Amino acid sequence: MTIRQLFQVAPMTLLFIVAFVGFAGYQAMAGVSLDAPSSQDLLRFGANFLPLSLVNEPWRIVSSAFLHIGVLHLLFNSFAMYYFGQVAEQIVGGVRFVALFLLAAIGGNLFNLFITWQDVLAGEQIGLSAGASGGIMGVGAWLLVLALVKARTPFMLNARGLALVMMLNLIMGFAVDGIDNAGHIGGAAMGVILGLAYAAELRTKSQGGALSWFWVAAAVLSLGFVWLWWVLQGWVLGIVG
Repeated sequence: MTIRQLFQVAPMTLLFIVAFVGFAGYQAMAGVSLDAPSSQDLLRFGANFLPLSLVNEPWRIVSSAFLHIGVLHLLFNSFAMYYFGQVAEQIVGGVRFVALFLLAAIGGNLFNLFITWQDVLAGEQIGLSAGASGGIMGVGAWLLVLALVKARTPFMLNARGLALVMMLNLIMGFAVDGIDNAGHIGGAAMGVILGLAYAAELRTKSQGGALSWFWVAAAVLSLGFVWLWWVLQGWVLGIVG
């Protein structure tokens, strides 16, 4: 598929890929090594880092989804966005696709912060995270749910193939050091929830209903994210204070 064709059928997917690559280009122009960025460089450009994300810079929970650690990380996530994104966007539309990706990315990053806090309590060192993987895993899980429930979509979704890709990504996360397993799992969980909501919406519409279960689930998740961030912030400030 050419860039023009992708823009015609899935403009938001193309926009995300351009954002990933453009952000990396901006870092390079600022003197950051794309192959081996330092922790300070990653923090400067918006990585997810518990002492900052849970205190006075919660925007990092979103910005980190557009920041990548190395060229291979960038290329892999850009290809995965192309692979999953163009299909999901053509099924659900641009606005909902953006909501799906962002909610999965935020959910994955919040779960990462929760797990990181448990590590802090166990005396382990605090790390940082970055990358679109949580959001992309959410999109993949969303497609897998639709395939499993045999939802009526413009595409013949292959449940076995999608399950294999998702499983390989999760296994790789546990087999290779430095991969944000919590972000992957949290993002995938958000995709499952939104996938079930969208499948329910399709079933409701086929019976003459008008309620958008997708947006109901999105609203509930958004409120849940605010509550979880507030709780986690209280834990952190309680210890610091």
